[in-house]
Amino acid sequence: MTLYGAKDLAEAFRTVRKNTLVIAGELTEEQYNFSAVPGTRTVAQTLYHIAVISKLQEQVHMVEKRTTLAGFDFPAYMRNVMTEESKPRTKAELIALLQTNGDHFAAWLETVSDEFLGETVGMPAGASPASKTRFEMLMGVKEHEMHHRGQLMLLQRLVGGVPHLTRQMMERMAAMQQK
Repeated sequence: MTLYGAKDLAEAFRTVRKNTLVIAGELTEEQYNFSAVPGTRTVAQTLYHIAVISKLQEQVHMVEKRTTLAGFDFPAYMRNVMTEESKPRTKAELIALLQTNGDHFAAWLETVSDEFLGETVGMPAGASPASKTRFEMLMGVKEHEMHHRGQLMLLQRLVGGVPHLTRQMMERMAAMQQK
């Protein structure tokens, strides 16, 4: 019996992306240029990074259907992502990219079988662990986005905002105190 399958994975990813989109929508176009310190990603660069997080896993699992990452040129892949990340984009363009890529990835996730999620993919020589299941790798997309969404929430605070998840928690706490 599978307790957490493709549909659950897709729904969890959609929830994470929905919360990222709320933050992206609340920040102003001017705030998209903010970075906490020189040399770190701006809000816009972070949002682009989040928007394309799924593309690596799509390449590995959907396009190439790899059973090993040996020979995959990860540095070249990341150079391309970083080059694209540095290009200026508007708030509207980034929100559309987040929505489109997120919808595409979640829709694909729903189609994979439990057997597919259970398959192992070999990691490059010297990596630990030596292999991961496709499930672990695909779950990593959601986890990676949550990591960067935490950074966005901090950036949102630094520009004077309060993240929506914090506001919601504060509302629940206030409601409990009134009872």
